[in-house]
Amino acid sequence: MPLKKVVLDVLKTIRGTSLVELAEMIVRETGVSRISIRVNEVDVETITLNVTIEGDDIDFARIKEIIEKSGGVIHSVDHVVAEK
Repeated sequence: MPLKKVVLDVLKTIRGTSLVELAEMIVRETGVSRISIRVNEVDVETITLNVTIEGDDIDFARIKEIIEKSGGVIHSVDHVVAEK
């Protein structure tokens, strides 16, 4: 079943990849058509983000890899939509 929407709670370091760069990397992926990143909290070294990804066939493993390579970690998957 293809994933159509995924909402993630992400903790990311302030240094390194910017939010704009992260959004550009994710939206370039096959199966992703839209991404929204909202900052929930800023700490001295980290940012807590709400990341909403939409598309026709989201590759969750690939999205996780991109987030981790950009200095982030997925705290939780808060919402998922899959369609047959």
